[in-house]
Amino acid sequence: MKRQLLGVAAILLSISTYAQDNPLWMRYCAISPDGTTIAFTYKGDIYTVPSTGGRASQITTNPAHDTKPIWSPDGKKIAFASDRMGSMDIFEVNKEGGIPKRLTTHSGNETPVAYKDAGHILFLANIMPTAEDAQFPSGQFQQVYEVNTEGGRPVLFSSMPMEDISINHTGNTLLYHDKKGYEDPWRKHHTSSITRDIWLCSLNGNRTFRKQTAFNGEDRTPVWASDDKSFYYLSEEKGSFNIFKRDIDGNTSKQITNHTKHPVRFLSAASNGTLCYGYDGEIYTVKEGAIPQKVQISIVTDKNDKDLIRQIKRSGATEISLSPDAKEIAFVLRGDVYVTSTEYSTTKQITNTPQQERDIHFSPDGRSIVYASERNGLWQIYQTSLKRKKTVRLRNRYQRGKTDQFGYHFIPTSIQS
Repeated sequence: MKRQLLGVAAILLSISTYAQDNPLWMRYCAISPDGTTIAFTYKGDIYTVPSTGGRASQITTNPAHDTKPIWSPDGKKIAFASDRMGSMDIFEVNKEGGIPKRLTTHSGNETPVAYKDAGHILFLANIMPTAEDAQFPSGQFQQVYEVNTEGGRPVLFSSMPMEDISINHTGNTLLYHDKKGYEDPWRKHHTSSITRDIWLCSLNGNRTFRKQTAFNGEDRTPVWASDDKSFYYLSEEKGSFNIFKRDIDGNTSKQITNHTKHPVRFLSAASNGTLCYGYDGEIYTVKEGAIPQKVQISIVTDKNDKDLIRQIKRSGATEISLSPDAKEIAFVLRGDVYVTSTEYSTTKQITNTPQQERDIHFSPDGRSIVYASERNGLWQIYQTSLKRKKTVRLRNRYQRGKTDQFGYHFIPTSIQS
């Protein structure tokens, strides 16, 4: 039976739509210099949308992964990273779309961070640090390079890691956050000796550096305010990541947003003072002293998702359960519950959660699955209908050693640890 289970062709059903209102998980949003348009990444393509909301325009359509758009100073071009040639390279495209122009060809990965000026782009890559670089040589400490938008060989801009660079309007000073060691950039509430701090670097003659923040936590993603005398940035100083403002010659910060449940990500700023950021998979704009506004976005595009995902799985199932009529088999694969037919080559994914599921059992009528899941930090018992995929929590309905409403004598020994 186990061989039959692991050798089946798993056809996993997926749902996709042609038009999506208020889609989730739009990432790397960046507002244009004039504040009228927002570029963002969605499902591996670059889109733009008016900053007031509306229907998004798809700028790239390549099957490859396109991500991390940045705007040229005049707002006419968008640079982004794409792996359409194998590794991540830098491309530039008109803001209306068209055929992107490839700017880098290194076999490693390159990621754009800022336009140095109208004709040069700064990007991160791990190519060759200088001999004078005292930092431990590691692929996690990328150098900063610049490349001409008209073509040519990239040149080293900084051997020292500089992330989320923001250059002022005159081009003689930049802000960035440092990188002292490895830490997952998505981690929240991190405090240690390697948390990120914001620095100011003067580009006039010999470079000079001045530290701007000293919070014993994460300060990151600085963007210049329109006066070039202050800047906005993301910080966990008051709990979750929010937007703060600080003068470059001051020691106090001013909180701009007050989100509590989720962190603020992907901060960018326009010359008119409009700030743009991501929150809980959606895009927001805000001006200092005002209430954040969610950008209402509609995406209309061709369907790239497959109706059926065909895979052959010969290993990886951690447990199985046979239905009462012996026509279906439930199993756990990579922490999720699946059900496959013994008569047909169709497999349905029953759960799709970041938490682990285990200890699966069919109900006596074979119409639902009972299992344990570590949701909300606790191991509890859930029941999911196979037909409607409706899930209810049953943890409070069971008592140890007593028969439940399905006729089980359920003793959840595996969830007591």
